[in-house]
Amino acid sequence: MTELNTIQFTVDTKGVAHLTLDRQHKSNAFDDAMIADLLNALHRVGNDKNIRCLVLRGNGKHFSAGADLAWMKSMANKSQNENLQDAQKLAELMTRLDTLTIPTVAVVQGSAFGGALGLLCCCDVVVAHADCRFCLSEVKLGLVPATIGPYVIRTIGARYARRYMLSAEVMGAPQALELGIVHEVLLGSKIDPFVDTLVDKFVANSPNAIANTKALIQYCHNHPINPLLIDFTSQVIADARTSSQGQKGLQAFFDKVPPIWKEEE
Repeated sequence: MTELNTIQFTVDTKGVAHLTLDRQHKSNAFDDAMIADLLNALHRVGNDKNIRCLVLRGNGKHFSAGADLAWMKSMANKSQNENLQDAQKLAELMTRLDTLTIPTVAVVQGSAFGGALGLLCCCDVVVAHADCRFCLSEVKLGLVPATIGPYVIRTIGARYARRYMLSAEVMGAPQALELGIVHEVLLGSKIDPFVDTLVDKFVANSPNAIANTKALIQYCHNHPINPLLIDFTSQVIADARTSSQGQKGLQAFFDKVPPIWKEEE
């Protein structure tokens, strides 16, 4: 296990990375130190070919209260350039999580406020306890949900962003489910079995196919349907069919045996 100052990071025998926010005394609110720790952990995840999935959690009562207000107050006394550099680190964190080539799962309990919603909207699957609360709270503090904006707006759409970013009202788990912030709302005792089953499904699939599918989703989301996009998707499936893992997966299906994936293929 790798223990950093603000997070816990482990990789189990299945190749599943477990990244846990660990500032319980601050409700896992993040500051510059936690952002640096998260960036370091995600760098390792992105460069370790043996890691097949990432599960993100928060220790204690809450997933995360968002940005640490004491940290925000200290940044107000620094220059605009220092604030820009600081904001760019948070933006880099969101981008790095959003563009990981492996499946990412967030498990939420208690509250997820402010920037924490950015982390959730950068994950592939979000599972929440039934009593969770969510809030885009920045405008209450005279701030703007800027660095998380692209990911939250992509998730809930501009129409709902206008309501929840401007009102800073608290949402319950049912509302977050309806908006697409979370995928599953479950009672506490059912969370871990659900996540374990989901992770097993991810790990059983082709690593190359998963990475290429995530890239496909990003590309299709950012481009209109036109002949160029159609040509791109045709090339993607042609490449997949002729790839080593594609051929192995099809053969294993016909042989009725589970495929054994090798990263170098």
